Amino acid sequence: MIKPLLVSAALLCSLQAGADAIRQTKGDFEDKFRQLDEVLPTPNVYRNAAGEPGHQYWQQQVDYKIQARLLEEKRRLEASLTVHYRNNSPDTLRYLWLQLDQNIFKSDSMAELTTAFAGIGRRGPATEAGDGKKPAKLSMDELRRQQFMADHQLGYDIKDVMDGTGKPLKVTIVGTNMRIDLNQPLKPGQSTEFSLNYAYNIVEENAVSARGGYEHFPKDARAGGNDIFQLAQWFPRLHAYTDYEAWTNKEFLGRGEFTLEFGNYDVELTVPADHIVAATGSLQNADKVLTREQRKRLKEAEKAKRPVFVVTEAEALENEKEGTNASKTWRFKAENVRDFAWASSRKFMWDAKGYQQGGDTQPLVMAMSFYPKEGGDLWKKYSTEAVVHTMQVYSRFSFDYPYPVAQSVNGPVGGMEYPMITFNGPRTTLQDDGSRTYSQAEKRFLIGVVIHEVGHIYFPMLVNSDERQWTWMDEGLNSFLDGVAGREWDSDMPWGIEPSEIVDYMVSSTQVPIMTQSDSVLRLGPNAYTKPAAALTILRETILGRELFDFAFKEYARRWQYKRPTPADFFRTMEEASGVDLDWFWRGWFYSTDHVDISLDKVYKLRLDTENPDIDFARDKAQDLDKPMSMSLENNRKQGIREWRELNQDLKDFYDENDRWTVTNKERNKYNKFIKGLEDWERAALERAVQEDKNYYVLEFSNLGGLVMPIILKLDYADGSSETMRIPAEIWRRSPKEVKKLIVTDKGKELTQVELDPRWETADADIENNFYPRRIVPSRVEAYKSEKSKAKIHRDIMQDIKTELKNDDDKDNKQ
Repeated sequence: MIKPLLVSAALLCSLQAGADAIRQTKGDFEDKFRQLDEVLPTPNVYRNAAGEPGHQYWQQQVDYKIQARLLEEKRRLEASLTVHYRNNSPDTLRYLWLQLDQNIFKSDSMAELTTAFAGIGRRGPATEAGDGKKPAKLSMDELRRQQFMADHQLGYDIKDVMDGTGKPLKVTIVGTNMRIDLNQPLKPGQSTEFSLNYAYNIVEENAVSARGGYEHFPKDARAGGNDIFQLAQWFPRLHAYTDYEAWTNKEFLGRGEFTLEFGNYDVELTVPADHIVAATGSLQNADKVLTREQRKRLKEAEKAKRPVFVVTEAEALENEKEGTNASKTWRFKAENVRDFAWASSRKFMWDAKGYQQGGDTQPLVMAMSFYPKEGGDLWKKYSTEAVVHTMQVYSRFSFDYPYPVAQSVNGPVGGMEYPMITFNGPRTTLQDDGSRTYSQAEKRFLIGVVIHEVGHIYFPMLVNSDERQWTWMDEGLNSFLDGVAGREWDSDMPWGIEPSEIVDYMVSSTQVPIMTQSDSVLRLGPNAYTKPAAALTILRETILGRELFDFAFKEYARRWQYKRPTPADFFRTMEEASGVDLDWFWRGWFYSTDHVDISLDKVYKLRLDTENPDIDFARDKAQDLDKPMSMSLENNRKQGIREWRELNQDLKDFYDENDRWTVTNKERNKYNKFIKGLEDWERAALERAVQEDKNYYVLEFSNLGGLVMPIILKLDYADGSSETMRIPAEIWRRSPKEVKKLIVTDKGKELTQVELDPRWETADADIENNFYPRRIVPSRVEAYKSEKSKAKIHRDIMQDIKTELKNDDDKDNKQ
């Protein structure tokens, strides 16, 4: 119940002027709205204050020529590499740094030596005992990993490093990095060329958990089984040299991915002749590696409504049965990409569909999927369609897809992205009757992971953020957009980026700021994916609105396509293009571990005193008589106890007929004097206010979580109507801990209930303090049941529905 409280005209005026002037303890004020310039780097000629590339922005150009051979039986890759490096920086370079990601699998690598036994952020090698006192348990996965690494020589074997004239170059290997000392300093505007030969043993991905590797299928018809090879981070790649960090040569520890330079690739891949290859870039020699029928099908797919099989399931199954000693060389070219990946297997079927994008950038994009029989109808139905859907949605928020192909490949890697190609994991289950089925969860996983990984071709494969340093810049932005695309695919699917779904993490003790470097993040999923995605959802739907947000986000993507943005560039662009100061938002969500918990503590109903004693005294009396009767008095009346003055009428005097609310001419004269002393405008304002007799409500809020956010209110009225009021976050600018807000309603609009954040838009951690009056808290039993029901999506209903119903006579049923 909202209690009324009378207030004088003078007090009401002061309340209106200073409703948010809250008591402040000396020295503890924290400005949640101070500008972010004290944290962000100073704008310069490379990156300006608007968040766009400056007039002297530069980045390096690195072109690669690679000839590689896949030795299937040895599961080994041997290759030669030639690099053309153009120095567009204003600096003279005396050496180059390369990434040797395969060296992470060496037993003496920094990643291996610094792997803690159990503990937070470690997928293996152990799990903690339940009570935290007993030793952790060594997992079977970790035993398998240790044994594989012990049995194989891993990491790069590099030799014959020479400059363009054939002279040897000095090489220094530092863990997963390699420095090449140039024979001549490379001045600004100059180019250099070097070459090398390299080889490495390919890891079994299921054994070591990698971003690339092979997967073995021992049960295939072919003697010895078959493999799927997914080759990523498979060649020595130049580290980025940047204006903000110089060489980005931080050691690769497994979690922080990479940032690379754009360039052109010419790659020849020699594989067994019966293999099908998917790769970054355009196939240059289709007439040499594809049959006439396959080329015809690929052409038909350009205008097909649904995917067309270039390699059918029957052909892939036949392919699985035999091996060959012959080989074929597939040649691919890719322009203006920052990396190159590929996959190869005789198990692949291959479907394709043309995405008629239109426009001048890339009118036709071939969406394609490569998968073994294990992918089944799940992949046939959804993979390529999800690729097309992703491009349609992401292009609205950024730019037209600029490459000729977009591919989804099934193999051992659960989800990983590279230019024009992605690796995605979910599959079907083979049943005893020969059919293949999948659960609802697997369907959702496939669609979701394809959207997410193809989305990465935009961020960061085109908007080239530094994943090693700021994981959220690709994972968070991409998770936000894959949620947008996901809802447009199927709104019933949970996409995991709603504000309410990040609450548990935001109140946890294992939280670090989003801006933490990737290898130091305690829980990567919620920190780099969910929290920034939820934050951007709030920014779009609640704070800026779609029109302002979408314009600013598209401007960010347009500015930084084929370039290398930093967080400051994103923050500044979003503010500059939307016209809204968002420093408070970036500071709270990205630089702190505060959470959202705004409490609606009290609601007062004020009624304006008219200063007329004939009116106000009567109101005072009515309010006083509205108090509950004391228990003593009520029990006296129940017992029939009569008052002394009632029994002795002759003792009554003046005050038995007149009480403290009796109006005298003294009060009336005072009122008349008050009215006469008002200015004309004051008298008019008071008379109007008395006539309108509006309701004045004061709402008291406290910020318990520390993160300032807009105050969103649902106001319910006695007449059955309701409305939503949105108060910008700036209400907290002078009092970040407590604030009051005056709400005025018409005479007939009596408030009955107020609810804060009714649609769970702001990630408020405690919704139970959002109600006034407070509501009855839903039972924990109901909450437990609702959580348990989520597991139902993991049932393979497609298979379970085949089960026959057993009757009472069934022996197994009785048992």
